Amino acid sequence: MTSVQFQKSWTGYLVAASGIAATTAVLSLFSSHVNATTVALALLLVVLLVATWYGARPAVVASVLGVLCFNHFFLPPFGTLAIAAPDNWIALFAFMVTAITVGHLSARAKRRAEEADAGRREIERLYEELRTAFERASHAEALKQSEKLKSALLDAVTHDIRTPLTSIKASVSTLLEELQSSTVRGGPVTLDTDARREMLEVIDEESDRLNRFVEGLIELARIEAGELRLRRRWGVVDEILATVLKRVEPLTRNHHVRVEIANEIPAVQVDPRAVAEVIFTLIDNAVKYSPTGTNILISAQPGGDETIQIAVEDQGQTIPREIRERIFDKFFRATRDGDTGDSIQPKGTGMGLAVAKGIVEAHGGSIWIEDKREGVGTRAVFSLPIGDLENLPERSPDVVAGPAMFREIN
Repeated sequence: MTSVQFQKSWTGYLVAASGIAATTAVLSLFSSHVNATTVALALLLVVLLVATWYGARPAVVASVLGVLCFNHFFLPPFGTLAIAAPDNWIALFAFMVTAITVGHLSARAKRRAEEADAGRREIERLYEELRTAFERASHAEALKQSEKLKSALLDAVTHDIRTPLTSIKASVSTLLEELQSSTVRGGPVTLDTDARREMLEVIDEESDRLNRFVEGLIELARIEAGELRLRRRWGVVDEILATVLKRVEPLTRNHHVRVEIANEIPAVQVDPRAVAEVIFTLIDNAVKYSPTGTNILISAQPGGDETIQIAVEDQGQTIPREIRERIFDKFFRATRDGDTGDSIQPKGTGMGLAVAKGIVEAHGGSIWIEDKREGVGTRAVFSLPIGDLENLPERSPDVVAGPAMFREIN
């Protein structure tokens, strides 16, 4: 027993004795107005309070003292510990049993309440430890993911900036050397017109590639910050597609591109530039992940719930179902990460589809990968809401609902 517990026990004994004595004294003053039952209940109340505050042992002491005082002061013959009538023996015995039982029960209830409180505190402590451990684990996982993203970004930057710069540097250096050789040193011209044009085209294409890379980073940052601003206006799908097809001509020169636009497809209230970027990204991915000489199908048709659906199909490697949602995560590359068995493994940031997803969702639409209608390959689809038809400006019928269009390129 600790010193604190010992002190508490002695305090309990003193309180028990003092409480019984004080109650007996008060009842003695009014002995002519109280009966044995009232005295017993009053003394039992003292025993109950002692048991509640100080435990079982002080309650037993209070019970014993209460029995003695009850017998000495309130049971005839008064002033002695003798008992004259048999019924008083029964009353005294009942009081003693009741006092001891009540004291034990009250003390047990208090002990269990203390145990329950201790258990609650222990649960709270364990919960805090668990929460702290979870936060540490989450922080560690966040750091791990952050390092992974940094590594992926470093890999992307290393390739998507260094490669174009290397091509641009090599082309510019060759042109400068040829110019210096022919003008300063008086040497022969080593490059013909076609060679110079080819190098200038390399510089132009690689500069565009760098520009797209920087724009992709900026666009992704805007999407994640919730600062993507759409400039919506009414547009026609075939006009948007025509703009995209002209832009992707250098990319699709080794593929057969087919465009199918359904009959009477409605106009849409979108940001044409942003939607064109989504279509360009899907076509760019189709070119990257499909063999040379294969077909790429671009289609547009009305969808349900006042939407239109635009799809891009290729004849490359089919994306497994289990990673179809992941390919829209930033810096995720299916083939580079070893998730498919295709031998085509283009380098890049893997952020194009993440940007496309952000643009589509900013329009209130959705984007997904589904099974190709026939044969192997990938079919990427996105839907866009048509917009508020009440605000549709007056247009000619062929603009709002144009005829079906089938176009083949290459």
